[in-house]
Amino acid sequence: MGSTAAVREARKQMRARAVARRQREQTTGGWEAQRGFDELGRPLRDLTFCVVDLETTGNSPDNGGMITEIGAVKVRGGEVLGEFQTLVNPHTGIPASIAVLTGITNSMVASAPRIESVLPAFLEFAEGCVLVAHNAPFDIGFLKHFAAQQERPWPRFEVLDTVKIARRVISRDETPNHKLGSLARVFGSPTAPDHRALHDARATVDVLHGMMERLGNLGVLTIEDLAAFSAKVTTAQRKKRHLAEDLPHAPGVYLFKDERGRVLYIGTSKDLRTRVRTYFTASETRSRMGEMVGLAATVQAIECATALEAGVRELRLIAEHKPPYNRRSRRPEKMHFVKLTREPWPRLSLVKQVLDDDADYLGPFGSKKIAEQALQALHDTFPIRQCSDRLPLLPAKSPCVLAELHRCLSPCDRSTTTETYADLVGRVREALRHRPDEVVAAVTERLDDLAGQERFEEAAVHRDRMTSYLRAAARTQRLTGVARLSDLTAIRREDDGRWAVHVVRHGRLAAAGVIPREANAHAYVADLQLSAETVLDAPGPVPAASAEETELVLRWLESPGVRLAHVEGDWTCPVGGAGRRAAKI
Repeated sequence: MGSTAAVREARKQMRARAVARRQREQTTGGWEAQRGFDELGRPLRDLTFCVVDLETTGNSPDNGGMITEIGAVKVRGGEVLGEFQTLVNPHTGIPASIAVLTGITNSMVASAPRIESVLPAFLEFAEGCVLVAHNAPFDIGFLKHFAAQQERPWPRFEVLDTVKIARRVISRDETPNHKLGSLARVFGSPTAPDHRALHDARATVDVLHGMMERLGNLGVLTIEDLAAFSAKVTTAQRKKRHLAEDLPHAPGVYLFKDERGRVLYIGTSKDLRTRVRTYFTASETRSRMGEMVGLAATVQAIECATALEAGVRELRLIAEHKPPYNRRSRRPEKMHFVKLTREPWPRLSLVKQVLDDDADYLGPFGSKKIAEQALQALHDTFPIRQCSDRLPLLPAKSPCVLAELHRCLSPCDRSTTTETYADLVGRVREALRHRPDEVVAAVTERLDDLAGQERFEEAAVHRDRMTSYLRAAARTQRLTGVARLSDLTAIRREDDGRWAVHVVRHGRLAAAGVIPREANAHAYVADLQLSAETVLDAPGPVPAASAEETELVLRWLESPGVRLAHVEGDWTCPVGGAGRRAAKI
């Protein structure tokens, strides 16, 4: 294959840098020489690429398109190792428009071999290579189709698409599009693409090498880096990838810290090293994260026994450090509840904390607005008093507007009896604790009435109120069920065959572990229970942890394959509770 002076010089520089890098790794004690194979990935210079191009009779094999030519070039370290080219007899007529485009005519392919004999030869040529194509889904799609048609197993090739890479590397200032001809001109390829398979494959080789040259200057040296490269990840981010080199391949929590040791961001992963490396070399394109990585000086890892433990630790650490680049879970203490007070004439009140006062609570709510919507749904259903006065009053007050609208039983003017009001409070308590049916029925009737009058905006307001109430009631009932349990131990077989064990007390994760393969399972679980954190019960319906933590624990407990090894207390949820209604929203 021929080459211009520019392309030859580029390849010469690539080889020179590769030699220098190997010498540096052998003679220096720096981090480059000490990084493990799994951290570096597979260097591009050590891989063999098979760059392939097809000519066909149509756009899709599913619509009858057939291959008329295959061309391929095998390269390694910038050097051409071999070429493959053959016409293919499609056993169908080549459309005139295709013949004009490619120059391949029916007479040219009449004596050519069929795809049944060409495909095995190509697969043998490409064995052990990384396949490369310009618009790879087209070419690889045809090859896979005919392999399946021949009942021939498709090798597990890795595939690179030069179109996708070019979109990340070549700006619109350099070329108006990413067609092969345009890119060949950008990189000075001596081969002009002309819709002949081998010529196009040769041009694609020059485009691939040109892009590798650019990316090498940006620190993209492995196929893993190349496959995940994004131009939105800055050079400064890539230079910090060594921060991940000492992290373990294990589940846990990672903390990005600045030069003063302040926590910038906290995350969790099943594989700490792999996840953290993506912030420097892969697909992390969020502008906030780029800014955060620019400030980061260290990454601390906290290895955890299980993914659930990692998720719980993440929530607790975010609440403790309140990192500026985490947007969620930073203020678990900022919660709202709807409270049914304990007093001679109870009322519903919006409060920010649960007291040990034997009152009934609905929540927690993440925002005051949603709490107010749920409160209003209850007020729309039950004529319970809404004033904040301490009753009874002497002398009695005049009835308020709500009483005149029959939306309050008006105990302030003594127009109701204690028995009647107590019955109303009992119905409200039932709606908070067990059954939402009365609220749903009242709001649904109101919705039907408003819809009949075509007052749709007002109907939407009432619908949102009912939704907020139902979700809060379902959440309260689920949290209350597990918060009552002084000890719950559950196990599940993980993907690697080992058993994960979690001890939960009053809704808080108290211990986590994985049973060693040769250990006595019963003894291990007993020891984990003895060493688990002591957790005291919290007042009211709230668990002894944040609602987010308990819900995370609940999702694991409700996942397939979980077995309960030990339970102290009754883990129940109302059969007619709000969960069945909320699930339909």
